[in-house]
Amino acid sequence: MKMSDNGINMLKKFEGSVTKGDKHVIYDDKTGKPVDVNKPLPSGATIGYGHLIKPNEDFRNGISESKATELLRADIATAERAVRDNITVPLSQNQFDALTSLAYNIGTKNFADSTVVKYVNNPDFKDNTYPTLESAWKTWNKSGGHVMTGLSNRRNQEWNMFNN
Repeated sequence: MKMSDNGINMLKKFEGSVTKGDKHVIYDDKTGKPVDVNKPLPSGATIGYGHLIKPNEDFRNGISESKATELLRADIATAERAVRDNITVPLSQNQFDALTSLAYNIGTKNFADSTVVKYVNNPDFKDNTYPTLESAWKTWNKSGGHVMTGLSNRRNQEWNMFNN
């Protein structure tokens, strides 16, 4: 399976982007603000929908929407693979999309080791810390140890997608 267009569109909303006119421009991932491309790029320089710019990439002239989508699809390939490699039960497209979004956001190693994967693969799985799949899923709402509203909203939307 691959993430559907519906899943990609959800991911685009979660990741956000910075545009000027019809071009996606480089921005600082921490602040969400465009950067001066005539100066050295900051750590976390990003373009499109959360694509961290690698040392050999040059996007100083910005990129089109289609290029931004192409980069996102390439970036999520590892998350898609993590879902395919770690989930052993059949999934609907919505379930695959939701799990891919989660894996993309929390990282493939965290995903592979997660209680979410254990619950999805075995509905009879029991865990004292996270008594349900939903509680295991929604616990991934923190950054730096603090609950983040944006991550809570993202987990809720992924959870809704997984169940519909």
